[in-house]
Amino acid sequence: MEHRVADGVATVVISNPAKRNAMTADMWRAVPELLAELAADRDVRALVLTGDGDTFCAGADISALRRPDDRQQSLAVRAEEALAAFPRPTLAAVRGYCVGGGCQLAAACDLRFAEAGARFGVTPAKLGIVYPASSTRRLASLVGPATAKYLLFSAELIDDERALRTGLVDELLPAGGLDERVAAFLRVLTSRSLLTQAAAKEYADGRTGREEHWAEQARTSGDRAEGVAAFLERREPRFTYRG
Repeated sequence: MEHRVADGVATVVISNPAKRNAMTADMWRAVPELLAELAADRDVRALVLTGDGDTFCAGADISALRRPDDRQQSLAVRAEEALAAFPRPTLAAVRGYCVGGGCQLAAACDLRFAEAGARFGVTPAKLGIVYPASSTRRLASLVGPATAKYLLFSAELIDDERALRTGLVDELLPAGGLDERVAAFLRVLTSRSLLTQAAAKEYADGRTGREEHWAEQARTSGDRAEGVAAFLERREPRFTYRG
């Protein structure tokens, strides 16, 4: 996994071009550690996950599945959960194939933008693998039970338009337009209140028992006063909350 941080955005690149960016055990293992490092960086306001070249990720490295244990799947679930728990907005920027473990990672992001021609699939039924319970629930929450069953039962790939229609994709961009749109949207995200975003992410993901925490953060952060002042003064706000 490669990464870089610039202008408040961490970009994580799935890179295994010899195998269409398939995830090896070492790559799965590296994800939680890398995300913990980026979460600790107070300059990081948002994270983008993408693939090297014209493929997002073709899934897990199938050669590793010859072992008669569930080690690879456990590593994938830990990586997925670490991505879902990342405390700032996350966005998957998808080109080409987003299949299997790649779709698992994309679904763990808050948002998914795709370029025309992208293909999506969840393919354990081709291999006789039981898809993890947490991953199945996340997929069903995202696209609905019927579409989740269609994907899991059939292991068929769906095209970009169907992915957009079912909610697997949030925005579909014309060929060549993904990078520009992602960059523009990230400028919007990093200009907004991280306080609002962090609280909204927890609430939307179903986390409970944090109302008092966020009420205290709202009282002490200064973001509300800055936002109101900026609105009244007709200027861009300068939010300071960093978590």
